[in-house]
Amino acid sequence: MKRTGIALLILIAIIAVGLALWEPLTVETATPPSARDYEARIVRDEFGVPHIFGKTDADVAYGVAYAHAEDDFDTLQEVTAMTRGRLATLNGADGAPIDYVAALLDVNGTVERKYDDLPADVRALLEGYASGLNDYAEEHPEEVKLAKLFPVNGPDIARSFVLRSPFFFGLNAPIEALTQNKPLYREGGPDLSLPTDEKSVHPLSKDKIITPVGSDPDENGSNAYAVAPSLSPEGKTRLISNSHQPLRGNVAWYELVVHSDEGWDFAGANFPGSPFPFLGHNKNLGWTNTVNRPDLIDIYELKLNQTRSQYQFDGAWKPLQKKRVWLKIRFGPFVIPYPQMAYRSIHGPVVMNEKGAFALRYAGMDELDMLTQYYRINKAQNFEEWQAAMAGQGVPATNFIYADAQGNIGMYYNAMFPDRPKGYDWRTVLPGNTSANLWQKTLPFTRVPANVNPASGYVMNANNTPYIAAGPGDELKREFYSPLLGVEDDETNRSRRSIVVLEKASADGKLTDEELRKIKYDTAYEKAGYSSDWMKRIAALDLKDAPELAKAQKLLANWDWDLDGKGPADALALMVLRPANASHYQRKGMADPRKELKFVVDHLTKYFGRIDPPMMEVLRLRQGTVDLPIDGGNDTIRASTLWDIDDDGRLSVRHGDSFIQFVEWDKAGKVTSRSIQPFGSATTRPQSKHYTDQMQLFVDKKLKPVWFDPKDLEKHKKSEKVVRSKR
Repeated sequence: MKRTGIALLILIAIIAVGLALWEPLTVETATPPSARDYEARIVRDEFGVPHIFGKTDADVAYGVAYAHAEDDFDTLQEVTAMTRGRLATLNGADGAPIDYVAALLDVNGTVERKYDDLPADVRALLEGYASGLNDYAEEHPEEVKLAKLFPVNGPDIARSFVLRSPFFFGLNAPIEALTQNKPLYREGGPDLSLPTDEKSVHPLSKDKIITPVGSDPDENGSNAYAVAPSLSPEGKTRLISNSHQPLRGNVAWYELVVHSDEGWDFAGANFPGSPFPFLGHNKNLGWTNTVNRPDLIDIYELKLNQTRSQYQFDGAWKPLQKKRVWLKIRFGPFVIPYPQMAYRSIHGPVVMNEKGAFALRYAGMDELDMLTQYYRINKAQNFEEWQAAMAGQGVPATNFIYADAQGNIGMYYNAMFPDRPKGYDWRTVLPGNTSANLWQKTLPFTRVPANVNPASGYVMNANNTPYIAAGPGDELKREFYSPLLGVEDDETNRSRRSIVVLEKASADGKLTDEELRKIKYDTAYEKAGYSSDWMKRIAALDLKDAPELAKAQKLLANWDWDLDGKGPADALALMVLRPANASHYQRKGMADPRKELKFVVDHLTKYFGRIDPPMMEVLRLRQGTVDLPIDGGNDTIRASTLWDIDDDGRLSVRHGDSFIQFVEWDKAGKVTSRSIQPFGSATTRPQSKHYTDQMQLFVDKKLKPVWFDPKDLEKHKKSEKVVRSKR
């Protein structure tokens, strides 16, 4: 009996060791990029922003990876693990849905099929970037968190684009609903058949969301403004980039400036895992982005045979492709294999649930052209070249707000619109048994709604319908665009407010720099739209049985509709408005106003002893030991969009205003720019002085210079190093 017990203990120990060690033994090591020499010079200014110089663009990409790794290698490893289907091995169960989605969307298959078709210079850029990551990992083995994560190669870098791109226009929503057997929302509006409890899930309690982009569906947002010389007293063209992203993680902005002897000069920001900036400016032009939400996803219900191995299509039975996926999930020291099935039909990826089999078809599916488009617009030197690069249609969705040294401005509602046939309700689940509704191509760039050089002298977007992008009388006409495009009609408080303040400030025919700065940092709500409806619901509540709620109701009735942190009702209004914005942006039924009011009153009373604490004591920007007050809200132009509730009850902002950049070209065409980040350049390096060195400027609504001209940089250089490839 004793021997049996010892044998059992030995067996358990062997299994435990096996579970701890098996995963890296089964991973295939990636083939590193072809050996070649890279050399980049990394110069850092007083805020630690890297300026990367190289003879070739590929040299610069090598330096971009190396510099970013110096500042945030942890996040770069997360992105790398995500693209290799190993995020759950690195981060545990929270990474498993993303690993499954990567298999469901056949990310590896797309890259295998399409990578060699990319232009040679694009592949060279990706391989240079991969080499920079590899060399940093080789030089700093103590920082590598997962065995066999490196080396990486060009296809690995491409995978991150394939995986993350569709989630910016909402692919996470139907995948989450289908995999969790939840009702599908009607695209473009709430499904009123949803039970009330589904409609009123409190948005401050975070559900598990399947989203490789690292954000909840209601987080996506941004503001963007381009102003023509006609509105400037000095005749300047101006561009404000004000993206709203998570302040940390794999889609947090990283600021950089690049200079190549091949003519690549650009100042802006990218996401971890990208060899080039996604927004910013070069000498002659610039752009920024805001999330748009056209209907670019179609869902088909398949009719299966009894064994669920085939589906009916055009009167015949076709085999349903399936592949077993082993999710490798870390639990403590152990890695547990968890099997799942990934299905696919002629339509695209298929999710099986209790109600049947549903196929997804979406813009940009099985494409890599977004890599080429971003690189080409980085290199464009005039409006014509930039538009030609945009016409390549690689980026499946996102608004582009453009400005240049010649005074051109424009708002492009960029999207790869499916070429849908008439006769179907494309906002509902479609029959999957016919090729008649299976679109095969997208519409040309000429069909994209665009508002270029309007008479109002400005264009803007704040995640609202493109039909309102300029001053009254300069709007795009809805009737000019087919409803099959699925263009949204949504307005946000930020869009309503932007038009109001822009029109007011420019009423005299000019818009000064200071007026434009005040617009960017505006913290007010318009008494219109969902916010007005929500406040009316709260005001209409019968609260005779709840005196504390009645006091809050009275306080809100006297609120000044401005989250500047100065009014006694600001903290209350900040938190009460959050669920209203979430319901509006997610196009769900409105939440229960009494329930939400009680949640906020209970919270403020518990942690602050009153319902009217100063908002700036409640809302904080926190990083390390730095703890600062901040203003703004979840749908104000000065955006403090989402927050975590810390142990002390304070709200620590985790999403909202992130990388901000003001760009201008003077009459002579000379470009200057200023920028700011919420924390600093080294977001995951607490020992670095650039971990928090921009925070005070950020909360004070101040900017720092961008030393775009290398001659100016020399006067502000704080460090310099040359990095070279090891092969």
